[in-house]
Amino acid sequence: MLKNTNFARVKRIIKTEYLILSVVLFLGLVLRLYRIQNPVADWHSWRQADTASVSREFVKNGINLLYPKYHDISSIQTGIPNPEGFRMVELPIYNAVHATLFNVFGRFSLEMWGRLTSVIFALISAVFLFLIGKKLYSTKIGILSSFFYLVLPYNIYFTRVILPESMGVCLSLAGIYFAILYLYKQKTANLVLFVVFFSLSLLVKPFFAFFLIPLAYLFKLKKLKLDRKILFSVVLTLLPFIMWRFWISNFPEGIPFFKWAFNGDKIRFHPAFFRWLFGERLGILILGGWGLVPFVFGLVKKENNKFSLWFIVSMLAYVTVVATASIRHDYYQIMAIPAIVLVLSLGVVELWKKSKLLVVLSILVMMLVSWDRIRPFYQINHPEIIEVGKIVDETLPLDALIIAPYIGDTAFLYQTNRWGWPAIDDSIDNIIERGADYYVSVDLQSLDTVNFEKRFKTLLKTDMYIILDLHKENIK
Repeated sequence: MLKNTNFARVKRIIKTEYLILSVVLFLGLVLRLYRIQNPVADWHSWRQADTASVSREFVKNGINLLYPKYHDISSIQTGIPNPEGFRMVELPIYNAVHATLFNVFGRFSLEMWGRLTSVIFALISAVFLFLIGKKLYSTKIGILSSFFYLVLPYNIYFTRVILPESMGVCLSLAGIYFAILYLYKQKTANLVLFVVFFSLSLLVKPFFAFFLIPLAYLFKLKKLKLDRKILFSVVLTLLPFIMWRFWISNFPEGIPFFKWAFNGDKIRFHPAFFRWLFGERLGILILGGWGLVPFVFGLVKKENNKFSLWFIVSMLAYVTVVATASIRHDYYQIMAIPAIVLVLSLGVVELWKKSKLLVVLSILVMMLVSWDRIRPFYQINHPEIIEVGKIVDETLPLDALIIAPYIGDTAFLYQTNRWGWPAIDDSIDNIIERGADYYVSVDLQSLDTVNFEKRFKTLLKTDMYIILDLHKENIK
């Protein structure tokens, strides 16, 4: 009798939701360790290099949230020469955490700690997704939402890159969860936590403001009035972002061009807009084709609580507003993943009642097709920039400013561990006047390289790279 009782107790423990969630989290961690040691030269290396560079400057010179700097001093990203290297985009909270983890724990490289920082926030995001799904729907939906968030190949890759989006998703989901708790219990402490977390998410990426749309639906569902407390909380949530934007306006040389992101190429509602967003990105890259089957079931599922539907609406509004950037850069869909996996989970539960085989087949094919598209993202297509970067770091003075042309991509310049130019943004004489010391290229056939080699002294040259001293001209 005692053995049966103990067995039943163990069985209950094994079935507990938090044990299952722990297994899901462990799986999510393991999956993200794949090529975690990659240098900053994989997919979207230019954006990762810019982010990692701010962290590197924090490590070298101390953390200063108000004056983030990086290695690109050219005018390419802003249209204005940036000799101080200001990087005025998001408030560098992510970089502060990244640099702190590296300083405190060391052992791994700065780049690996950057990836681990994103992984940590992804795991916390999965926990909040579980809590939101459980609170609004059921434990099963919460578990499935966390599971899909952590195992979708698209999200595995983009939550282990050195980008602040993973942190932004985490902070916004935390804010949503505490807002939901406030809706159910009206405790001021939960409202305060919503303000803290959501205001931080807006400082990471202002586009998380679209997450307020499903929250507005819940307010209406709960028939809560917009009293002074709620209105004051909304103002407090927006105020830090407004203050940050006001502050960085003092540094126009550090603010990259951004107006193009909204509809710079007039692609919004063009047939290509729908093809890329819903066909290529949602249909293939994220849901692997067959994932659309349970996803559609989740969209049409009749629920008293339509939070998931409004969450999708908010993401549709987001990609419509930020149309050009959403098409050009696939990482812009990172913030849509929570809404997608919530609907996907609802669809899986609904479809399971009708055909278990179809659910298993859909998920299996979804994973295989999506992984086939994502796998090349991990590849280092130009390892030569890493090798040459090490040579530059070992041979040139630490304070040298260099030109490292790589089609405007800052990944090569980042590998050299030097400040400078990722492309020629002016005449060579003007760039030298602005402080350039050396020219380093891995493209020996480019017109600039050929012309500069004739004019300036060659320090090192192989069949892979060339280093020129811009202060010493060849004698004619």
